[in-house]
Amino acid sequence: LHIILLVGLILIIIIGAIYYNTKVESDKVVVARVNDETITKGELYEALVAQNGQAVLDSLITDRIIELELKKHNITVTEESVQAEIQNISAQYGGEEAFEQALAAYGYSLDVVRSDIEKSLKIKKLLEPEITIAEDEMKNYFEENKDVFNVQEQVKASHILVDSEETAQEVKNKLLTGEDFAKMASEYSIDISNKEQGGNLGFFSKGDMVKEFEDTAFSLEIEKISEPVKTEFGYHIIKVEDKKAAKEATYEESIDKIKEMLLEQKLPAAYDAWFKDKHEKYKIENLL
Repeated sequence: LHIILLVGLILIIIIGAIYYNTKVESDKVVVARVNDETITKGELYEALVAQNGQAVLDSLITDRIIELELKKHNITVTEESVQAEIQNISAQYGGEEAFEQALAAYGYSLDVVRSDIEKSLKIKKLLEPEITIAEDEMKNYFEENKDVFNVQEQVKASHILVDSEETAQEVKNKLLTGEDFAKMASEYSIDISNKEQGGNLGFFSKGDMVKEFEDTAFSLEIEKISEPVKTEFGYHIIKVEDKKAAKEATYEESIDKIKEMLLEQKLPAAYDAWFKDKHEKYKIENLL
């Protein structure tokens, strides 16, 4: 018993010394100066803990519970699914370049967003079996939102974007002599989000592009190449590669989309209930 008490006392002394030395070291590290007065790393740490410590710690606890649950259930997602989600989000911003510019404006990096998307997809995969979507619910949702599922007229096009009308005309002349469009895009286009893919923009509907670009793309025949088109971004040479006519949706053709939309709607409430249950089951010690 005396030996156990002695060992315990020694451990307390060691832990206290480690804490003391850490604090002393932090108090020596200067992070700012005002005239001759210093602000130390220790002062900064204490201020951050006082202002946001509990909220940040709660967030870390939440992340740790999620990580443990994902590991327990062996939840993984493919790189392809993460990349597809990034492309969907990028499209909403008008392309990968515009998306990355928006991230930079808010002080985020693409790697951080990629990590968050991966985690979100894993949580969705974990919770999906917990969410029930009835057939009647799906049919009612389709009837109430038919316009969402109707296929709009679409055009698949590629473009070469340059910064002057002179360069645009030079590119157009070379295309008329038989130069390859994808090769010209790689060589001339200033749209870095798709120049290495031959300027491919995929399919888009009316309203997705600026008006000048859209008017030309929808009026061109398949495999035709436009004259230079001026927009706020520069001068475009547009090649239309395919078209899809407008089509009224049917319930049977829309089942997968309906399920996905209803799942997205139900996820927040399902997550709240799931996390509350897990939070109560885990042994959590808040020692801040």
